[in-house]
Amino acid sequence: MSERVRDQYEAYPYPSRDPAEEARRLVVGSPSNLMEINHYLYAGRRDFSRPFRALVAGGGTGDAAIMLAQQLSDAGQGAEVVYLDLSQSSRAIAEARAVARGLTNLRFVTGSLLEAETLDLGVFDYIDCCGVLHHLSDPAAGLAALSGLLKHDGGMGLMVYGTLGRNGVYPLQEMLRGLAGDRSLADQVALARRLLKTLPSSNLFARNPVLRDHGGSDAELVDLLLHSQDRAYLVEEVAALVEGAGLRLVSFIEPIRYDPATYVKDPVILKALSSFTPLERAAFAEKLAGNIKTHILYVSKNQIEDTVAAPVGRDAIPCLRVLEGPQLAKAVQRDLTLKGEFDGLSLQFALPRLAPAILPWIDGQTSLGRIQETLQDLDPRHDWASFQVQFDQLYGVLNGLNHLFIRYPLS
Repeated sequence: MSERVRDQYEAYPYPSRDPAEEARRLVVGSPSNLMEINHYLYAGRRDFSRPFRALVAGGGTGDAAIMLAQQLSDAGQGAEVVYLDLSQSSRAIAEARAVARGLTNLRFVTGSLLEAETLDLGVFDYIDCCGVLHHLSDPAAGLAALSGLLKHDGGMGLMVYGTLGRNGVYPLQEMLRGLAGDRSLADQVALARRLLKTLPSSNLFARNPVLRDHGGSDAELVDLLLHSQDRAYLVEEVAALVEGAGLRLVSFIEPIRYDPATYVKDPVILKALSSFTPLERAAFAEKLAGNIKTHILYVSKNQIEDTVAAPVGRDAIPCLRVLEGPQLAKAVQRDLTLKGEFDGLSLQFALPRLAPAILPWIDGQTSLGRIQETLQDLDPRHDWASFQVQFDQLYGVLNGLNHLFIRYPLS
């Protein structure tokens, strides 16, 4: 990263966080939730109580590092999370958050991910790199450097900006650079807030309902509109970046947003799309939706078919990431539909008939076989074959929304 980028994050650590809030909440999200890592990178069979090393490359004020360290601490004692960032100000906030939680499995390092191989960090099972690659002058070199730190069966969770959802950002950035001259960053913030108040309704940024981060703290405004170096990606460009680093794109998050069938029901169009590859379908869906402002994805060194868990067999254990089964069952019982909000786009998804009966049993511990047996005890018609059809439909929606994952018993 350039010195200007480093200086920006020294002055405005991002995202803005208060360590005192650790007593009230754990900031969670994607990627790097352990359920997701297990599902997409370890076929649902990873034992996180065994030694596990994770690198958070570009840790900022600590969201991913704290989330990973807390979840790994809860899972056992065999893990280490390494936080790496250029900004001392951001690191100080992340360290204070770790102290507030009493986390002892975090190691803090100040430096650039481009120099990671010279910092004697070792190798990692997992690397988180969110919101960083698109701020590098050479994102491909950055991803290649991180790939060199992965174990042979390792994977990464990445986030880069999406081109279409950021419509209006780059013309506004250019306008602000033209106005800024030699002003200090604080003066640029004040100037940006004045300009935002004067934008006509026809302005591309003003018309984009997806972008609202700048309404928060000055750190959010600086990161969005006053950044000295950033770029955005289309799906095809993300895939090329990943392939160039010798990695495989496992899945975008949420998967359902990258499926044209989420938006199009016309059978003629769907038939024409049936010959498209998964990547072509994802690219089509991105252009169709037009509102994806960030691409979140998992990548791996391994073959995709060897890394992604699937609900196959009676031993598979379904796990809800955040939602609770009984509450979700109650919410969908009336009309068997689940609503989703995607950056200003509201969608509804039909659920199978047995969804309200299945959902209360999804607790992250009960296997599909046990759930099916319980339902069959109540109604003999729910044999394994019919149950599997119903669960597969439920899984298709909930996994697509990034709510439901699969793990398997540890041997």
